[in-house]
Amino acid sequence: MSEHRDEPANAIAPHERIDAAEAISLLQELVRIRSPFFEEDEMANAVYDWLDERGLEPEYHAVSEPEITGFEGRNVVARIEGTDPDAPTLMLNGHMDTVQLVDGWDEDPLSGRIEDGKCYGQGACDMKGGLVSLLVAFEALADLQLRGDVVLTAVVGEEGPYGLGTYQLLCDGLTDDVDGAIVAEPGPTIAQQELENPALILGSRGGVRYEITVIGDAAHAAHPERGTNAVVDAARIATAFDEMQCATHPVLGSGSVCPLEIRGGDDPLSVPDRCSLAVNRHVVPGETEAVVLEQASALVSELDLDSSVEIELRDVPSEDARFGPYVTNEEHGLVRALADSSERLTGAEPAVGYFSSIGDFNHLGHTAKIPTIMIGPDGDNVHRSGEYVYTDEVGAVARIVADAAAAWLK
Repeated sequence: MSEHRDEPANAIAPHERIDAAEAISLLQELVRIRSPFFEEDEMANAVYDWLDERGLEPEYHAVSEPEITGFEGRNVVARIEGTDPDAPTLMLNGHMDTVQLVDGWDEDPLSGRIEDGKCYGQGACDMKGGLVSLLVAFEALADLQLRGDVVLTAVVGEEGPYGLGTYQLLCDGLTDDVDGAIVAEPGPTIAQQELENPALILGSRGGVRYEITVIGDAAHAAHPERGTNAVVDAARIATAFDEMQCATHPVLGSGSVCPLEIRGGDDPLSVPDRCSLAVNRHVVPGETEAVVLEQASALVSELDLDSSVEIELRDVPSEDARFGPYVTNEEHGLVRALADSSERLTGAEPAVGYFSSIGDFNHLGHTAKIPTIMIGPDGDNVHRSGEYVYTDEVGAVARIVADAAAAWLK
């Protein structure tokens, strides 16, 4: 993009300011950095340095969660100031972390190898490709005279249990003035339905996790009838959850329940008198924490167990740190700007989809109540060996985001 630095402001369309070769070089650099969640320092430094070298004035933003995880980390934040304080503010949000390196790779999982239009590596698709799209789009917008602000947030901990990096943005007020957010998750890969780019993901189910304790009565395993087997009762509870009917939403579909883990029975020859059960539940609007707890209690009560049962939701750093469901209106101005840019630059009207699971977008779309759209480069094998992102889509998404941002903030 440097060849356009001396051009008059706004003389060149934002998408024309995207340097595809620079984007792919940056993608390979970032893919080669090991950055599983809670271990993102090297990645944060690389993103900071890239922004700093271009005069984009990045800052580190401290992330701290001492009570549950003990995590201390750093987001990277940068802002382009607009000319009109009353104009909307746009957030570009992408996570720097990956899942832990998985087994099964037949090459270096951080190779950044490019072959047949694909860049390979753990996190290449989820979501270093999307993060690169946002970085180069942000650079393309930096010299323009926009009315509104653009805030770039490269965050830590999205793949971790609580989305701590983005949640810290909310806690520290960095989302207070934000009127719309773009999260560059790989849309087609994570959507409920089969989609091809260009695609806009306009909402997501939320998620809670039940932590259930079952307390029975111990006895010698030779006489199980004399005790109350907590493991057996926990299994009955798990089966009931597995068969549970959940609410349905017009665009997000049905909620879902999945028993995850049963633990109990430490003594080799005793009826287990204590067992724990973890159950994941994806929720749709209307299925609040109070509702899902009440429904779980009713389900267990109907089983008429001899064990006593305690039902709680998993501890979170704060009650508003849970992942709630959200839907962004298709007629919102930012959605229309992204749709128009997608069609103009690709020749195809973008598909619209919704996500089945949870992520940082829930903090933005539900907790902060910011209209939030996901659009990102596609690929495959997310969270698996052989993960890759399509290199041409990294630049394509950057061009769409840059043009849409300029149109919305003009």
